[in-house]
Amino acid sequence: MNSTEKQPNSNHGIRALYGVILLVCLIFGLRLFYVQVIRFDYYSTQAQQNQQRSYNIPAERGDILANDGGEKVPVVLNEIRYTIVADPQIIEDKEGVALRVGDVVGQSKSEILEKLDVEDLRYVVLAKKQTKEVKNEIERLYEEGEIVGVFAERTVQRVYPHGALAAQLLGFVDDEGSGRYGVEEYINDRLDGEPGRLKALTDQNGIPLLASGDNVQIDPIDGEDITLTIDIAMQRQLEKILEQGIKDAKSESGSAVIIDPYTGAIKAMANYPSYDPAKFSEIEDTLLFTNPVVSSPLEPGSVMKTLTVAAALDSDAVSANDSYNDPGFFIIDQARVENVVEVSGAHTRTIEDILLRSLNTGATYLLQQMGGGEINQQARETWHDYMVNRYQFGKKTGVEQGFEEPGLIPDPNDGFGLNIQYANTSFGQGMSVTLLQMVAALSASVNGGTYYQPHLIESYGEGENIEVVEPTIVSRNVVSSDASIELRQMMENVIDRNLPSASREGYRVGGKTGTAEIARPEGGYYEDRFNGTYVGFVGGNSPEYVLMVRVNDPKIPGYAGSQAAGPIFSDLVNMLIDNFSVTSET
Repeated sequence: MNSTEKQPNSNHGIRALYGVILLVCLIFGLRLFYVQVIRFDYYSTQAQQNQQRSYNIPAERGDILANDGGEKVPVVLNEIRYTIVADPQIIEDKEGVALRVGDVVGQSKSEILEKLDVEDLRYVVLAKKQTKEVKNEIERLYEEGEIVGVFAERTVQRVYPHGALAAQLLGFVDDEGSGRYGVEEYINDRLDGEPGRLKALTDQNGIPLLASGDNVQIDPIDGEDITLTIDIAMQRQLEKILEQGIKDAKSESGSAVIIDPYTGAIKAMANYPSYDPAKFSEIEDTLLFTNPVVSSPLEPGSVMKTLTVAAALDSDAVSANDSYNDPGFFIIDQARVENVVEVSGAHTRTIEDILLRSLNTGATYLLQQMGGGEINQQARETWHDYMVNRYQFGKKTGVEQGFEEPGLIPDPNDGFGLNIQYANTSFGQGMSVTLLQMVAALSASVNGGTYYQPHLIESYGEGENIEVVEPTIVSRNVVSSDASIELRQMMENVIDRNLPSASREGYRVGGKTGTAEIARPEGGYYEDRFNGTYVGFVGGNSPEYVLMVRVNDPKIPGYAGSQAAGPIFSDLVNMLIDNFSVTSET
């Protein structure tokens, strides 16, 4: 009886158990249906995101070439290197990985461990600029299971077949792959190209499964090669002559530039001291990275008189054969303008004497004639127009260089002591220009009156995709052709008389020296410190090269322009005639 009474309860318990099991299965089934059907897209995306990563595919940076004996040869190339990176979140044995990777890349275990011991980061750089041998060893350690989460990424390092040649002109590429200074910075976007992108499924250790059909790859677009206007042989000889000349002058620094006056193409440009761009990270003085030819304006001194003469001739303020009474000094705005001792005193002078004898009073006289006989608003505005709108001073040339400076030209109608200020500018004081601005302006003044924009890029690309950079005319009729011819003749006479070492039979060489007082930071000028400059041209029937030399604060006796810059100018002229096919006059 008792067993008969318990049977229904037992069946009821079994049915309840089956019911619970059925309910659980139903819940799991509904959950699976929800996950696999209703929320399939969401969880599929989440799974892919956990296993899919993005990788940059670097573009190949363009090479930089220059001209050498009629051929285009590289001055900057790329060399493959590798960056060793890690994903700290998938590395369990960080100490073991740090020990093994440190041995391979030449770092201590503690150095690597410090980089791996981070929270939330999934990408850290362990070592840069590693060789293919290091990359292969990292891959071997991974394949043998000794490390996980460590990868080698391909990168590109710039190399310089000609060493430190033209370093400040070229610039360099920093550790982040960006162009810095020089050409590398100015046209970084065209050299750099566009990186590609790889979205790849990875294994549990973060290694891309390259065969996966879910991978998405955007190919990189390599940067453009560029060819410079620079002549490598000329650049090398310029640097050698400049360095020796600066040492002979007992100076610490200086610059020089050579330009084609009929195209604006820069053929050579150098500074001393310089640096090795392959070792830029070792340089402590970052001023060495800049190119003073374009980034360091100076008061040019008496080289400016060439342009004052050209403006006075072009504006018909004077004629080339004029004579005038030079009183020996002028008092302007209670300030005294006078000449050096050797040419002091009142004399009857010619326009050519202003350059031959480097007369400050002569340059002032020319400015007076632009104002109808006195320095006034007309004189200031006329001279300002020549300096700014014709010679392009006070504005950047647009040359392909980082950190170009515009220089400074004073306003003709704003400020105090305007007349004496403008008298000073007529002989190169109280204003500032760069060497490149000066050679570009003189080029326009001796080539017949056309201002060509100075440039360093001859072409972009190569082969069928080459893009030749045509000369850019900024302004015509800077001065008249007659004024240009007269200026050239006067400058040739200056060389014949004052720098015979630069005079060559059968060639036409013109020039002008400049010695400018160095301005004090607090105002005024040092009485015993000067910058020396020399500017001029060389050619046959017409100028073929225009060049300028700058020597900063030389410590030898005599005028800085003639004694320090003059010998360098002379050596450069002879170098050009001897080695670079300057055409003799007919």
